[in-house]
Amino acid sequence: MPSQLSLVPRRRPAPPALVVVAHGSRDPRALRTVRALLDRVRARRPGLPVHLGHIELNEPLLTDTLAGLDTEDVVLVPLLLGRGYHIKRDIPEMAAATHPHARVAGALGPHPLLIDTLVARLAEAGWPSRTTDPQRHETAIVLAAAGSRDPDNAADTDRTAHLLSARLGVPVVPAYASTAEPAVPNAIADLTARGYTRVAVASYFTAPGRFATECARVAPWVVSAPLGAHDAMADLILHRYEGCLETRADTNAA
Repeated sequence: MPSQLSLVPRRRPAPPALVVVAHGSRDPRALRTVRALLDRVRARRPGLPVHLGHIELNEPLLTDTLAGLDTEDVVLVPLLLGRGYHIKRDIPEMAAATHPHARVAGALGPHPLLIDTLVARLAEAGWPSRTTDPQRHETAIVLAAAGSRDPDNAADTDRTAHLLSARLGVPVVPAYASTAEPAVPNAIADLTARGYTRVAVASYFTAPGRFATECARVAPWVVSAPLGAHDAMADLILHRYEGCLETRADTNAA
């Protein structure tokens, strides 16, 4: 006869908390967009503790979010598209100062799920579902990104441009809103001078803000919205989260 203790259901341990790390923006649309994206993450993983922390400009700040957690088992997923200072220094240092056991995932990009989102946003903005060969030869895309002095960031953006070009079958030129070259207006002008009469701008930003707005103003044709609250973005956040857990499991097994 089973003992009474064996009849008591065992409570499953809570999964590690997910903290999504956004940069922060003075544009109120950015915070609304990030919160909507986190709602999609929660809908995909009911029961997963999902939190938000910002590097700067918005509350809650990452350090405050980490300080308020009552668990040591935490995974940080930066809402950043490429490697750079925030990924390599800021976020790890902020985590080490307030939650030293936290694991930090890498940048979201490059990844095919980002390409899915870029293509969807371009389609929403009017990118044609079908093009003739003559039209394709006149068409190009500027992948408008934030920019960084870190060469790894440029390499990540270049890779995303290559993946997007392969998906859509037209040239894709990475360009930047600040810091790096070429600037978005210069990339548009260069493509126009080379004979491309239909130059689209793909907004490679996670949320609305100053950079996305400035790039949209100079777009001569189709311009997509930032990546924002899209299902593929939610899937990518969870993919980076799970990747951190798998890395920890492999390390423990070794």
